[in-house]
Parts: sequence; structure tokens; C-alpha cells
Amino acid sequence: MSKRNTDLDEIDLKILRLLQANGRLTNAEIAAEISLSAPACWKRLKRLEEDVVQGYHATLNQKALGLKLFAFVNIMLDNHSEKSMRAFEAGVMAFPNVVACHNISGRYDYLLQIVVHDMEEFHEVAMHKIRVLGNVKEICTSFAIKEIKRSPRLPV
Repeated sequence: MSKRNTDLDEIDLKILRLLQANGRLTNAEIAAEISLSAPACWKRLKRLEEDVVQGYHATLNQKALGLKLFAFVNIMLDNHSEKSMRAFEAGVMAFPNVVACHNISGRYDYLLQIVVHDMEEFHEVAMHKIRVLGNVKEICTSFAIKEIKRSPRLPV
């Protein structure tokens, strides 16, 4: 059995599922879908927006925007002091091509997901942005050949 925030009941979970499927639903549409009054639904939605719902976003087609190269970049740092790691993380946060950054276990310290137009732009990001942050000991890159699944939805 999976563990959840105990403050969420089945109605909250239904609201979250609906929002993940379509973040543009109005409060009235959500209320009608889950058979709840609009004021009661609004109250629940506002509570969920305080700590569970982090925002509403449009999902864009990266290929339609010419962003055809998706890379997974493993980074190993030279220095693992808290200050050095914070500096690396702050640097990575400034790069719009880095769409995700995870501090990971195992051989490498970070896994970055990078989206760019082409190999030339990837080289620019990897060699002239990430590497020059300093403290980078090793970079190991894998390129996505084919995307099988990508979902912004969480299993609620």
C-alpha cells in the first residue's frame, strides 16, 4: 500500500487527478465532475494550492519548437563540500536548457536533463556553460534516441 499525505481524502485525490488531466478546468467544472458544491470545491482547491498544487503549466511540444535533441548528462564533481555543491546547483539553475537536475546516488553526483536544438547547441551548453561552472570532474552523456513515455502526471 502506498503512503500519502494523510490530510488528503478521496475527494482531494479526485480533484488532483482532474487537474493533472486538464489544468484549465474551472472550479465549477471540477465541482460538477466530483458532485460537490462550488464553494466546497473552491475551499478544497485553495487548500490543495497551498502545498500540493505547485502551479498550472502548458505542456509544449519540444519538436514543434525545434528542440530535437534530448540529453541525459551525468556529472561528477571534484569537490563535494556543501558550498561547492550549492554553487554548482545555483549555476545549473540559471541554464534554461537544463529542464531537470537531480542530485543522485551512485557513481555520479548529478543527473541533468538537457533539451537543445542540435549537437552544436549541446556542445555549447556542455562545454561552455556547465564545464565552466568549475568543480566538474567528469561529464558522461547519453542521448535519447526515441522517447517512449513522458508524463507530467503523478500517480495519485
